[in-house]
Amino acid sequence: MTEQVLDRYDVVVVGGGAAGLNGALMLARARRSVLVVDSGAPRNAPADGVHGLFAREGVSPVELLERGRAEVRSYGGHVVAGEVGAVVREDAGFAVEVAGRVVRARRVLVASGLVDELPDVAGLRERWGRDVVHCPYCHGWEVRDRAIGVLATGPMSVHQALLFRQWSDDVVLFAHTAPAPTDEQAEQLAARGIRVVGGEVAALEVVDDRIAGVRLVDGSVVARDTVAVATRMVARTGFLDALGLRPVPHPSGMGEHVPVDATGRTEVPGVWAAGNVADLSAQVGSAAAAGAAAGAHINADLVVEDTRLAVDAYRAPFSAAAESRVAELVAGNRRHGL
Repeated sequence: MTEQVLDRYDVVVVGGGAAGLNGALMLARARRSVLVVDSGAPRNAPADGVHGLFAREGVSPVELLERGRAEVRSYGGHVVAGEVGAVVREDAGFAVEVAGRVVRARRVLVASGLVDELPDVAGLRERWGRDVVHCPYCHGWEVRDRAIGVLATGPMSVHQALLFRQWSDDVVLFAHTAPAPTDEQAEQLAARGIRVVGGEVAALEVVDDRIAGVRLVDGSVVARDTVAVATRMVARTGFLDALGLRPVPHPSGMGEHVPVDATGRTEVPGVWAAGNVADLSAQVGSAAAAGAAAGAHINADLVVEDTRLAVDAYRAPFSAAAESRVAELVAGNRRHGL
């Protein structure tokens, strides 16, 4: 860590993406001491641009995060590169292991994002974020009118194919290892002109550094230039094991997340979560909004604690004076034989 790091902070934010930086921005502007620990591995790193983000449409993910870090620092927040090894409960808050040292925090905001687990198909990982995509709202405009193949991975794949049909009239659903569409789904796909190709997919055919087709295990190739696939998304939370906070299956079946309430509060007192770690489908804008909301609620929670501590301190002199007066009365009574 090259940036100076304090021993104690009001809040440590784990994750330097949209949720973490916006949460830190809210906290820093609230005059809280805040440390953001950024692993430097954003989920959207392979993407050329961020989409669907008001007033920043198409901005490079790298540029967006650089601006965010600078904004947090401009209000006195600290942002460091590194990994969080563990978060442990202490009497006054938490001990956070950051790049080989321990930092104390009164509260923790988890914005560590998630990991996309791709099917074991040759070529998928190498093309991920380029011509292998997952979200039509993130990439649909960029792949409009192309020959799109949707690789079925689970119960949401038919829905994914129907969504991509909004951007192209040439969509093929590869059944792969997923269950066959139900009769109702087959009718919907047929009505929208989406062909279903049975058989397991073996690999992507790549020509001149572009997808040219999808090859099945039987050797046949279906010409495609874009492949959409729903990943299994798993929250990054290994550093929370000591707190007993672990991801649980998401109701959609899309992966695992950390459940939170409307404020971002987790089941562990003092720990909030925001962004993809809590909401698997959150785009950059909604992740940033969740981070801002969590930051505001964390500050409000700290205000309650600060006020309680201030009241205790305010009462202390009066309590001491009262005790002294009682002691004087007792001593006087003893002198008078009472």
